[in-house]
Amino acid sequence: MQKETIAIHTGYDKKGSNGEMAIPISQTTAYAFRDSTHAANLFALKELGAIYTRLNNPTTDIFEQRYAQLEGGAAALATSSGAAAIFYSIINIAEAGDNILIADKLYGGSVTLFHFTLKRLGISVKVFNNDDASDLESLVDDKTKAIFFESLSNPQIAIPNIEKIVTVAQKYGIITICDNTVPTASLFNPIKFGIDVVVHSTSKYTSGNGTALGGVIVERDNLAEFFKQNKDRYPHFSTPDASYHGLVYVDVPLPNFCLRARLSLARDIGAVPSPHNSWLLIQSLETLSLRVDKHSSNALEVAKFLESHPKVKSVSYPGLKGDKYYDKAQKYFNNGKASGLLSFEVSTFEEAKKVIDSVKLFSIVVNIGDSKSLITHPASTTHSQLSEEELLKAGVNPTTVRLSIGLENTIDLIEDLTQALNK
Repeated sequence: MQKETIAIHTGYDKKGSNGEMAIPISQTTAYAFRDSTHAANLFALKELGAIYTRLNNPTTDIFEQRYAQLEGGAAALATSSGAAAIFYSIINIAEAGDNILIADKLYGGSVTLFHFTLKRLGISVKVFNNDDASDLESLVDDKTKAIFFESLSNPQIAIPNIEKIVTVAQKYGIITICDNTVPTASLFNPIKFGIDVVVHSTSKYTSGNGTALGGVIVERDNLAEFFKQNKDRYPHFSTPDASYHGLVYVDVPLPNFCLRARLSLARDIGAVPSPHNSWLLIQSLETLSLRVDKHSSNALEVAKFLESHPKVKSVSYPGLKGDKYYDKAQKYFNNGKASGLLSFEVSTFEEAKKVIDSVKLFSIVVNIGDSKSLITHPASTTHSQLSEEELLKAGVNPTTVRLSIGLENTIDLIEDLTQALNK
């Protein structure tokens, strides 16, 4: 099936139950077992089924199936937020003493997770050049457990050298993890380019209206074989898990990465979505491709306007022919479309602040992917924890203004930006 059809039909049989056209919400924490044998079989994985909503839920299961297919993956695990999805993806494979290689252009929340929270857990990070990955191989050692990057970085609007990242990862047998939140599965599928694991903040474009927090992890097919071949680097998957009856994950004929994250991390940490949030996200998935297409076309029009404005020093949007990432967008993204996220530079911080405070249609919000257009100043909000030197290294300037272009008519958006820039 094509993506538009997958987003509407996968994982749900409307001929079952009462024939509801709208997917029912299984708003429950627990499930009654047929008998004690049934309960034991479920916990021993001899049968598959609902155990407890912290582990699985029928509504969430439909959402996971749809996302896995949209990304061309083998399985998915829904989480309570995008941050939870990233955290799970790392601690699923790393422990104290290990290190992760991360791109130098990442969302501020991911930066703090890697540099501070994971550091307290004994997991260190090394930073590589996002644009060309020329220094990536030199950072690899026998304790490297993952290479993490964003397919389209927020707020730098940068596209990495994916082929180089995959080449290095495959040479050394290292898991690649791509945050695909900004392009979404509608525009880009990292797994098709050799990436192992994909994460999303579904609070963004997937929700599309800012009503539901969520995240998701998707793994490629046949990771079990990868873990068998690289058992010294990833012993958690090939040695018995004492916390789950001595289970050896590579021996289970199920997608390994999400299975371990579900049975170990979701079980112990519990950062999973409520059934109601899963239901809300399912509704939004049905229109994702239409919305992302419109976000992209609107953003291109706004970017062209900003590019021509005398008070705008530069515009970062890969859909523009003059953008440094234009060729990469044409190579990786569906028809070269580049989502609704863009940024631009003005002369001074005071000028940036004036523009943000002067808009009328744009809302000053740090979220992205909403149907309503949003504006923010990354240096003083999402990346405010970084020093001035770190901001510059991350490609975030005090003069940077980030826009998340919504679904309004671009005539109105451009008129709003015009009056704000001309004040």
